[in-house]
This record gives sequence, structure tokens and C-alpha cells, in this order.
Amino acid sequence: MNKNFSKTRGFTLVELLVVIAIIGVLVGLLLPAVQAAREAARRMSCSNNVKQLGLALHNYHSAFNQLTMQGTGTKSGTPDGPLTDVAHIYAAVNAHNSMQLSAMVGLTPFFEQQALWEQISNPLWVDANGNGTIDAGEQYPAMGPHPLTGGVVYTPWLTEIATLRCPSDPGTGLPAKGRSNYAFCLGDSQRTEASGARNAALELNGGHFDTWDPDGFAVNARSAQRGMFGKHYQGGFRDCLDGLSNTIAMGEIVTYLGDRDVRSSAANRANSHLHVVNCDDDPDPLRPRFWKPQVEVPVDVDTTRTREARGYQWAVANMMQTGFVTIKPPNSLICSGNARQAGVFGASSNHQGGAHVLMGDGAVKFITDSIEAGNQQQRNVTTGTGPGVISPYGLWGSLGTRASKEVIDEEF
Repeated sequence: MNKNFSKTRGFTLVELLVVIAIIGVLVGLLLPAVQAAREAARRMSCSNNVKQLGLALHNYHSAFNQLTMQGTGTKSGTPDGPLTDVAHIYAAVNAHNSMQLSAMVGLTPFFEQQALWEQISNPLWVDANGNGTIDAGEQYPAMGPHPLTGGVVYTPWLTEIATLRCPSDPGTGLPAKGRSNYAFCLGDSQRTEASGARNAALELNGGHFDTWDPDGFAVNARSAQRGMFGKHYQGGFRDCLDGLSNTIAMGEIVTYLGDRDVRSSAANRANSHLHVVNCDDDPDPLRPRFWKPQVEVPVDVDTTRTREARGYQWAVANMMQTGFVTIKPPNSLICSGNARQAGVFGASSNHQGGAHVLMGDGAVKFITDSIEAGNQQQRNVTTGTGPGVISPYGLWGSLGTRASKEVIDEEF
């Protein structure tokens, strides 16, 4: 009698390896597309943040008929040190903030941060040690302590605000104290805020101590503040004679990740606020997006400045923290004398090929790295930008100025 035996055929090892290889190829093909889709979503979310800040800016202007000020707050009324010493501006004080608050502070109630604004605008007690009693260093006045050097436990300055963070920026945690990926446009001149002992007049005149102006340096410094915002400059939409649609109000910046990235760490150039700043030869030739070790950002070698890196504190009015100028195109290197001085601080982002900017009329534009930026060798403040001068930095520089009467006839 014949018996039929049935055999169940399985996969051979070769067939299994072929299937795995095919799956691997498909995953390899799909992964870039998935990553691109995720980055597109992050970029859209970032653009929405910029749009929300634009709405906040317009609502603020509608309420007060002026723009929020970069370098505002409270002061003692008298200098906390010798008139020739600017160090008192950054003294670790809790009784006032030395007029060092960024323009972002005034915008907080206009981008859904009313609760945070209530803490800032009223006296605040922070029970740091949890003993239930008010001890030294736990009671802060309205508008808070110095945002850079005072109030180490003042919670509003330490708050990470989601609206101020671009999802594409991976930076998080200490030593940063409240990161921000969005900054205010300060024009097209590196000399837009006071720096050094002699050029401290802008801080003192109109800032912390408003009766001291040696040699007229405050007037000289203010004349270089050609953007919609400026240190201690109280402006409004009426001052944008070039037109709101042709004037940049805010833009993106990357935050420092501790990696010597040329976009987020500034090469040290002493007195860069007074002289030509040119750091183009300082990046590592083998890794051109990073500095050579000998020109590493000062915050890496000076531990007292670690918290002052790019975008580390949203409440601080320094250019390093919440400002940029339209000199070099987006995602170019930055350089300055130190973290507290002015310099060539540009716009930047972790998006491919450019960065978002907010125009004065509320429109959000994506400016590419290849935007026309004119004469990049013109960076001497004595012969460069000044009152009534057309920006030497081409279309990019023209977009950064508010009243230089440039005719913008290009798409951007």
C-alpha cells in the first residue's frame, strides 16, 4: 500500500537573508524621507512660534503705541561704582536689574505667559531652602534682580518657555538658564551696544545712570543702532521709515551646545566693538563649522561666563543672548570681544539652508544662507554704517535697518 507523505517546506537561510536585505534597503530608502518629514514638521512649528511672537509684538504696540525695549527694567538711580567703571552694570545685585532686561520680558503676557508676567511684575518670594521663612536672597522686588548675575534662584529667569524654543534645536539643561532661539534685530552695525570702559556711555546714558556721557560716546553708539530694536532704544512702528514689510524685527538663533560651533560661540577679538571684526580665518580647516582650539569661545575657558553663551538666557538684553545684526548672512560665524560685548552676531538655525525672520508687518520669511550681503570687508564703525548711510551689506543689511531709505527691489 502506497502512503503519501506531505512535506512542509520552510524558508532556506539564503531566502531569509534576501528578505532581510530587502527590508534593510527599504528602511534605508524610507528613513531619509521620514527624517525630512519630521524636520518639515519641526520647521513649521518653529515658524508658528515666530508668528506668535509677531502677533505678541503687534498686540504690545497696539496696547502701548510703542515697541517693547531691549535693555529695560529698574535701576538704583545712582551708579553702584566709580563713574569710570562699567563693572557695576553687571554687579550681582538683587535690589534692581540695572536696566538689563530683554525686550522678551515685556512680551510675556502677549504670548500666553500671563502667569509668568505676574511673577515678574510683582514682588516675589522664592523659598529656596524650603524652610517656610523669608531668608536673605529669597525676596525679590518687582521686575526682578539682575537677570545675568543676580537672583540665582529667581524662578522667572530660569523658566524654559516653549514658545521661545525651536523644536529643531537640541540644546537643553544647564548651564543655560532659560534658553531662547529667537532674538531681536539690532540693525547692521556691530557697535550697537556699549562695550568696554570708554564705550560704556550707552549703558549709563539712558541705561543705568543717565547723566554721564564722557566724550559723547552715547550719541556715537546710539547712531549705530539702525535696527527696529536697540539697547535702551524706545522705538515704534512709526520709526520704520523703510516700511514694516521691509524691516526685520526678530529672527532665529541657535543655542550653544558646548561644541565650538562657529554660529553659537564667538571667537574672542579684543575691542571688537571698536575695530574691524574679521574671524574668517579662524575656523578649523578640517572642520569648518567649528573653531580652532586656540580661538575657542571665551565661555569655554572662563567658567564665570559659562552661563552667558549664545541664547542661554531669554531675559538678558546682551546681544549674545537675545540679539543679532544683519552683517553676515544667516548661519555664518560670529565673533566678539566677550560674551557681554557687541560684535558680529548673526541669525542662525538648525534648519537646512537658512533661518526664519519676522518682518515688521508680522510676516514670517525664511531667509537663505545665500542672501546677497554686500561688502563683507566693511566692518569698521568709523567708516562704515552711520546715520543716513545705505547699508554696505546689500539686501541683508538693508532688511536690518529701519530708516536708511534703501530701495528693496529683490525677492527674499
